[in-house]
Amino acid sequence: MGIKAALPKVELYLYTAVLGLALAWAASWIVEASSENVGRKAFKGNVQSGWTYFGRKMDVADFEWVMWFTTFRNHILFALSGHVIFAKICSLASPKHRGMVYMIYGLVATLVTMGWSFISLILAHCMMLYTVALLKRKSLCFVAGLASLATLKLEPYGSWQADLVTGSFELQDILFYGGCGFSIMRCMSFALENCEKKDGNYTFVDLLKYNFYLPFFYFGPIMTFDQFHVQANNPNLTRKDKELWDISMKALVQLGVILAVDVFFHFLYILTIPGDIKLVKQISDWSLAGLAYSNLVYDWVKAAVMFGVINTVSRLDHLDPPQPPKCITMLYVFAETHFDRGINDWLCKYVYDYIGKDHDGIFRELLATICTFIVTTLWLGPCEIVYIWSFFNCFGLNFELWMAKLFALPPFSTLEGVMSEAMSRRIRGLFNAVNFWQIILYNILALNSLDFAKLVAKRLLVQGFPVSTLSVLMVTYCGVQLIKERERTQALEEEAAAAVAAAAAEKPKTE
Repeated sequence: MGIKAALPKVELYLYTAVLGLALAWAASWIVEASSENVGRKAFKGNVQSGWTYFGRKMDVADFEWVMWFTTFRNHILFALSGHVIFAKICSLASPKHRGMVYMIYGLVATLVTMGWSFISLILAHCMMLYTVALLKRKSLCFVAGLASLATLKLEPYGSWQADLVTGSFELQDILFYGGCGFSIMRCMSFALENCEKKDGNYTFVDLLKYNFYLPFFYFGPIMTFDQFHVQANNPNLTRKDKELWDISMKALVQLGVILAVDVFFHFLYILTIPGDIKLVKQISDWSLAGLAYSNLVYDWVKAAVMFGVINTVSRLDHLDPPQPPKCITMLYVFAETHFDRGINDWLCKYVYDYIGKDHDGIFRELLATICTFIVTTLWLGPCEIVYIWSFFNCFGLNFELWMAKLFALPPFSTLEGVMSEAMSRRIRGLFNAVNFWQIILYNILALNSLDFAKLVAKRLLVQGFPVSTLSVLMVTYCGVQLIKERERTQALEEEAAAAVAAAAAEKPKTE
């Protein structure tokens, strides 16, 4: 049945009410638990002084968030402000050479921040992969790139490289692994795109322009080389109507989200509570489900803010960067689950889509997903929790295809054929609700701990069965149907816009 299947308005209003009440109830418990347990010994390291006029302490369990918006904040603002100023001057003075200016500014900023040893190490990785790229053999490019990445992610090679970069900058370790990791992935993209170039080769300077574009250098996102090369060398710097207004509004939204998250962290200790297993065991099944869900939502917000800030700068440079990830609330299929759209696009282009083709064959899809998660495991850093996370997400992606193939066969396809579109949507929504919780359970492995993930699964699937299990799934079903309604509305709007565009294109011919 198609995506345009509609449900009665009253039914959708009921789903909205049920979902809203459930979320409000779960949030009220988390606020209460945060207030009553702030003095617990397990909370002391992660709940510290925040904005004093709230009269509450702040959850600072997420090192990345605290780093970006306290210690690292001034460095980010200074470096990106300088980039914007130099980029604007160059765009006005010599649009054709703006890629070179981006590279020079990025090299100088990296040199000042990290020193000559780090620059030399990055250039060594770039030179090695550039040399392999000249051979124009994709298999060699992959082997060389993954071997280079392995030297960073596996011990003792990673520590040996890190020891080469000496200095006293307090964020040096973070910037080292971020800069090296993303540089290697960009070099692999360059090498693979060079294999596709039919006439000659791209130059080493082209690689440096691509790699040392400062907004993307340390933390991504990754734009594949073919996209960056075209956009950074486009001398036509005209903007669409209201584009600057749109960029400004999105920047204000990012600022608003940052402030909102800081406020919430004073009332919802969603990151600290999962670390106190004794406390988590005392809470209700409903509250535990809300805590697991809120952790994934926060991780999406964090990714959206980080990439949103960087995307704002790159759009000012007339680039079209990868968009922030799709909100976890809007997901009920594994195929759309990712927290870094740049890495996801890279993996899809060079591994997943390359091997999986149309993703319709069971064995080809299995091979494509296994290869994709092998690369992902190496990118994240091989360890027990990453192995478990990769296995379950790989299984989930294939399980979706297996179920789609099964239900496309009689008698399931026959039964669906005699149903109304609305009833088909309701039945599919039930399966999507189960899938939604698979996504949550598999991904809190990486966000929290194995103990917390096991506790959530045990409470919701075993100890809480059938009351807690079915009630949580019913609330999730309501959410899935509201997501489907949003997708239906968007599909209708896109269809109407396409019809208008087609009519406008046909009009001159008839005249």
